[in-house]
Amino acid sequence: MSILEISPSHVLDNVRYEIRGPLAARAYQLEHEGFDIVKLNIGNPGAFGFRMPETMRRAMIENLPGADAYCHQKGVFPAREAVVMQQQDRGVLDADAEHVFMGNGVSEMILMTMRALINPGDEVLVPAPDYPLWTASVVLHGGKAVHYRCDPQRAWQPNAADIEARITNRTRAIVIINPNNPTGAVYDRETLTAIAGLAERYKLVVLADEIYDGLTYEDAAYIPMASLVRGTLCATYSGLSKVYRACGMRVGWVSFSGERDHARKYIEALDLLVSLRLCANVPGQWAVQTALGGYQSIRDLCAPGGRLYETRQAVLDCVARSAYLELVAPRGALYAFLRVDPERLPGFDDEAFAMQLLERKHVLVCPGRSFNLDVPDYFRITLLPEAKQMREVFTRIDELLDDMAAAAAAGAGG
Repeated sequence: MSILEISPSHVLDNVRYEIRGPLAARAYQLEHEGFDIVKLNIGNPGAFGFRMPETMRRAMIENLPGADAYCHQKGVFPAREAVVMQQQDRGVLDADAEHVFMGNGVSEMILMTMRALINPGDEVLVPAPDYPLWTASVVLHGGKAVHYRCDPQRAWQPNAADIEARITNRTRAIVIINPNNPTGAVYDRETLTAIAGLAERYKLVVLADEIYDGLTYEDAAYIPMASLVRGTLCATYSGLSKVYRACGMRVGWVSFSGERDHARKYIEALDLLVSLRLCANVPGQWAVQTALGGYQSIRDLCAPGGRLYETRQAVLDCVARSAYLELVAPRGALYAFLRVDPERLPGFDDEAFAMQLLERKHVLVCPGRSFNLDVPDYFRITLLPEAKQMREVFTRIDELLDDMAAAAAAGAGG
């Protein structure tokens, strides 16, 4: 008797996450063959020698005796209260612990908040390029991701008029990623105020992904979206993974502010979902109060002389010397979103380039189209290596681009 093939759910047909996709799988194979791979595909600080602050580690150890049992489905109260105090310090005065939900990373809270919100056919406005989990979370729950454009000619800032033109009677929410992954843009107050006004006018839920809130460079100023949204519901997402270099702890949260009376049933639905999960990782939650209330060492890393600042500067210097590369200088987050000039290298394909870079130069990057961008000219790298290693990476990149340009010229010459 033949055995029928087990087919995956059709809901996954349009879900993509190339950050850990075929390229990463091939990198894993190459490592097992003995090659050293420079993995610039994912913002994973611990893999590059960064450590969480020792005070966070001690806070978890001190509270381990009380971490055996499930906690409340919304999370450990001191952790939620620490989020409230941070929000209030930022001008979000209506924040309270009853409207903070702790999760196993921000990723879990994105999926849960979307599951509680979306009905089949509903639309959510998502930036292009985006962090692909946002598009996936809409599609997984039967919704339609409508991508609004972030313009590299405007330092990757979105345009409120473009966003408004995409709003329909099925639009439920708008996603804001600030500081932005993958572009490194930090949105200015004028842009954020205009988007907040649109959300209030059309009664859209604002979903503000601010996991990189403390990661800014030079004169960039992070402005909390929740401080601008009053007349509709605003969900702010953050966690310990990036600013506090604790990805493996899997601690993230969402905090609701703004107009909440009309969202009571939605928040109750989210409470049901987190109850079904029982609770988030308890030991990691005990680090939240110490992290948010303690010394913010990320500022040293992002300031001149700091490791992230110096690696970012190395990227800018290497791009300036390259005959092929362009870059809008990242002002925040952990990434650079690079463009290969199509006039210097006609027919450039980001996905083919990424595979060649991995196979020939042992550097793993993410093609730009991984981030729901519809042009093939871009790729993303992290800013996590030491500056010296990053300069070596760009030597390899330029060597490959030289080879590709020579091959293209030879082909054109017949």
